Amino acid sequence: MITLPEKFAATTPAATEAAEIAANTSGRVTNKGMEGLAITPDGKTLVGVMQSPLAQDGGTAASTVRIVTIDLATGKVTHEYAYQLDNIGTAAKPKYGTISEIVAINDHEFIIDERDGKGLGDDSKAVQKKLYTINLSGAQDVSNDTGATALAGKAVTKTLFVDLVALLKANGYTDRTIPAKIEGLAFGPDVWVDGVLQHSLIVVNDNDFLDTVDVNGTPTANPSQFFVLGITGDVLANYQAQQIPEPATLALAALGLTGFMLRRRK
Repeated sequence: MITLPEKFAATTPAATEAAEIAANTSGRVTNKGMEGLAITPDGKTLVGVMQSPLAQDGGTAASTVRIVTIDLATGKVTHEYAYQLDNIGTAAKPKYGTISEIVAINDHEFIIDERDGKGLGDDSKAVQKKLYTINLSGAQDVSNDTGATALAGKAVTKTLFVDLVALLKANGYTDRTIPAKIEGLAFGPDVWVDGVLQHSLIVVNDNDFLDTVDVNGTPTANPSQFFVLGITGDVLANYQAQQIPEPATLALAALGLTGFMLRRRK
């Protein structure tokens, strides 16, 4: 069992969200705990990211979440890092999305899924579903820091990797048919496409067990969808495949997955 430091826990659980938020001044915000997990390809480190800032770091009104690294050999937390969310509101009235997933590129670089909750399933227009890359090598540890200002000042640098809203709209989706909750990331097997070897990054949504939803008054199918991004080696030059003793073969075409290719422009 791996136990996080007490500052991550809500000390006074309650039956309703409002009651629990009112009863706690520290720990994870209700229903916004450790949301994303990744194991580095060498199998040595577990990396987790919180969905939203801790209560003592400003809660959902704040901009900076914590990333935690854990040594799998000992089960001990080794570092905490800060990740700053985009302001998807205005300067006068800031608003922040959430983190749903993290996946390892290698032992120090990662892809993070940062999103709003808009789109199909919410009967609204999707605005932000973005994948960012981060590099924890040389990042500042924030284990002993508390508060929104302290964390924001030490946030790791992030670089936009894929704007999923733009990518999906360029491939026939609209801002109302893009899944509201893009919540899963995983690297699949390398595949050959038109003579080009590509890493496959699988992106999946969570439909909250709602097979149909209302869209402009019309019952509309709301399936869990899998999107496969083909990524050429020049885009992820430092990519290391996960080491699995007996890898299973995944036939992407047989699963009917939707595929896109990402390659660096010359």
